[in-house]
Amino acid sequence: MSSNLENVRSILFVCMGNICRSPAGENVMRKLLQEEGLASDLLVDSAGTINFHSGNAPDSRMSAAGRRRGLPMTGSARQVRQDDFQKFDLILAMDNENYANLAHLAASPAEEAKIKRFCEFCADHSDTEVPDPYYGGAQGFEHVLDLLEDGCSQILQKLKK
Repeated sequence: MSSNLENVRSILFVCMGNICRSPAGENVMRKLLQEEGLASDLLVDSAGTINFHSGNAPDSRMSAAGRRRGLPMTGSARQVRQDDFQKFDLILAMDNENYANLAHLAASPAEEAKIKRFCEFCADHSDTEVPDPYYGGAQGFEHVLDLLEDGCSQILQKLKK
């Protein structure tokens, strides 16, 4: 598991369309930060590697699953921009395909070093990728939220050290 988060002050969650996994990750992290009184200490955002859903709210099924867990499920889909590599200290890819797409966009080894696979931070789940729940049933959205809560809580513990 990755552990060097001492200089992280901003996190970008990234999936493909920025309507399911990454906005859920953003909202999970915001809730955890709020509960710890740290909401103003860390910039948190999400983006997608494609712009197909730009401007859209999070997927209604993901929003419903998140709200059942007390998440606000706010946000508006956008595509990753080149300046995100300067703006964010940690860029979390939800799966290997998005990791590869982000690595391709990185303009330098320093930018590429900011990209991590989200599941590297999970302690209670052995998944290596956060699966895309878009074409599946309700249980897929619940599993994604389980993974996000696991990894985000581990990230928060490392940030607090």
